[in-house]
Amino acid sequence: MSNTEQQNHTPNQLADDEIDLLALAKTLWNNRKTVFKWIGAGIVLGLLFALASPKEYTASSTMVPQVSSTSSKLGGLSSLAAMAGFNLGSGSTADALSPMIYPQIMQSIPFQLELMNSQFDCPDVDQPISLFEYYTEYQKASVLGIVQKYTLGLPFVLLKAIKGEPEPIVTGNTDSQLIALTQEQNDVRKKLSEQLSLEVNDKDGYITLAANFSDPLLAAQVAQKAQTMLQEYITKYKLEKAADQLRFIQARYSEKKAEFEDAQRQLALFRDRNKNVSSALALTEQEQLQSQYNLAYSVYSELAKQVETAQIQVKEDTPILTIIEPVRVPIEKSKPNRPLILMIWIFLGGVAGVGLVFGKEFFNSVKEKWQAED
Repeated sequence: MSNTEQQNHTPNQLADDEIDLLALAKTLWNNRKTVFKWIGAGIVLGLLFALASPKEYTASSTMVPQVSSTSSKLGGLSSLAAMAGFNLGSGSTADALSPMIYPQIMQSIPFQLELMNSQFDCPDVDQPISLFEYYTEYQKASVLGIVQKYTLGLPFVLLKAIKGEPEPIVTGNTDSQLIALTQEQNDVRKKLSEQLSLEVNDKDGYITLAANFSDPLLAAQVAQKAQTMLQEYITKYKLEKAADQLRFIQARYSEKKAEFEDAQRQLALFRDRNKNVSSALALTEQEQLQSQYNLAYSVYSELAKQVETAQIQVKEDTPILTIIEPVRVPIEKSKPNRPLILMIWIFLGGVAGVGLVFGKEFFNSVKEKWQAED
């Protein structure tokens, strides 16, 4: 293709593009009533959804986890213990519970069961009740929730009706530590999982706990209770670790005490049998027994001190969640964002209207070509 042909082709292509754009604009203008009708429908649906969406309030708390290190307490003992042939562990924060595990603690079944059975001042109820009672007996479903249940959720409702209620699990004489939830408990647990969250900012080293409920006072109460329970669960874990460490040290203490007493007895017997012996072999054997005695005594005496230290540590080495931003009763609702909902529905209505116009135009053009070929 020559340069002259390319120059002629470019203006022609631009002209065709302008014609296509003008044709599209003309099509939209001629069918503007259809587009406006769909935008109007979007406004109506947006208003309905915005007004029907239940209010939600968020109460939150920001905390910084702090765990005391025990490396300095065990440092001197660890080196002696290593010489004796066993390892006490570093006792540093590596053994501490990582904050990254805190969300899993809060989402665990024991935590949620305890929380749902705790008493709170709930809306429209004269006396404190548990969250389980509130969800199963007092909470009213929103209009939007009912509509969603019997429209989008209708297949699941029918499937549940066909299957029926699941049979309750009877544990009988099996291990009492097994957890068996009823269907209602499981449903409430799922709701709590959605309404209670814990975010860990590992970069800046803080955690944020948030509770979302339809009542601001209830949201603040649940957030405060969850914060207290999280501290208790972390403390329980840490105390169990410290108690395990104490039991381990006590067991090693008993072993080394027996070894020390045996070394002491062997050295005393050797000295009694070799009072007047001055041979090099006897002196060498006595030095070996003395070295074994000294090492056993050093480890034994340090372990005796460490038993006392570990007993104190069980009581005092408690992890602390430092509160940076305490829980407060929220004033403004966090959901729904009604202007945003309305704008989204207006946009969807406009897109549906434009799509319908161009779809109809495309269908008519295909139909005309089909008839022309016939």
